[in-house]
Amino acid sequence: MPLQVVKAQNMQGNVPTVVGVINAGRLVSSFYVPKRDTKKKEGYQREVSQARVNKLKNDLLKKRVDLPTAILLNLRGVTFEQIVKKENGSFYLDDFIDKKTPFYVVDGQHRVVALSQLYQDDPERWSNFSIPFVCMIGADENQEMEQFYIVNSNAKSVRTDLALDLLKQRAESSELLQQGLIEKGEIWKVSGQNVVESLSMNSPVWKYRIRFPNEPKADTMITSSSMVTSLKPLLNTPYFENIKTNDQISILDAYWRAIKNILPEAFEEFSGFTIQKGIGVTVFHNVLILVLEHVRSNGDSVSEVSSYEKVIKNSLESLQGENSKNAPVDGVDFWRTAPDGAAGSYSSSAGQRVLISKIKSLLPQIEVE
Repeated sequence: MPLQVVKAQNMQGNVPTVVGVINAGRLVSSFYVPKRDTKKKEGYQREVSQARVNKLKNDLLKKRVDLPTAILLNLRGVTFEQIVKKENGSFYLDDFIDKKTPFYVVDGQHRVVALSQLYQDDPERWSNFSIPFVCMIGADENQEMEQFYIVNSNAKSVRTDLALDLLKQRAESSELLQQGLIEKGEIWKVSGQNVVESLSMNSPVWKYRIRFPNEPKADTMITSSSMVTSLKPLLNTPYFENIKTNDQISILDAYWRAIKNILPEAFEEFSGFTIQKGIGVTVFHNVLILVLEHVRSNGDSVSEVSSYEKVIKNSLESLQGENSKNAPVDGVDFWRTAPDGAAGSYSSSAGQRVLISKIKSLLPQIEVE
């Protein structure tokens, strides 16, 4: 059966192009993915990632996603006049499947492969699933390759801070999305975004210090996405993930107030210190996991600043290291920006783990009665 299309502007090289919507049954019955063969210098597609395919299949099966963006296809070895017919002012792709003219998948291979596998498992359910497409007519492999390069080299992923902001908003109104995030172990992203937004508005320590999407840098010290990510280990602990959001915020606010009371200079002259930058928040939020155990073991309130001061004061004041000048530094000076401070030398993931361990080792022992 002819497929109705709309004639679009020609692509580079004067390649005719049509756009339309095709059902999965028709698409998957005749498609080809030109995988890259480096030795033969043929093809251009990466190997299909079955993990990506499986994730998309699962999301489609559970109706968590649609496929609203067009895939890019090509019909090789034919001309526009051979394959496109005009009837009553409308254009139609001829029944090319019978002519064994496959769709070459230029962009969107994971979507096509996912639909193909779903169709094989349940043809009745998936045969009429529709997907938009753009199709070049008669382009050769070099022209396909050029379009593949253009699409993939110019594609830019959404900034993490914006993605988290949007994810939180969507999750608030979609139980289905929330369930999916729980299944994938990613619900912490929504919880973290909630916490960070509240801290930025209500915590004296963090007001004007967290930068959200499309906001100017001004006096901010850390992006919202980095702040959210730093909370992941804490949000995945049994205690913290199961308390109310307001209580999570109270704990974090009290903890950071305690740090500020112990090392006030680092917050008064914030731009010259690393405590409120990525390394500082990552380290201190990891340390908080153990600090909370101390506070609870002591029978103290987890919302009181003094509860945290009692546990961390000695460790922060006695923390030592060497700066890039090989000079020893301790206490608040440890957290100065390079070259005067030592914290910057722990900025790698491995370094952060070492620094977390170092601070934990300076905490008092938990006593068991």
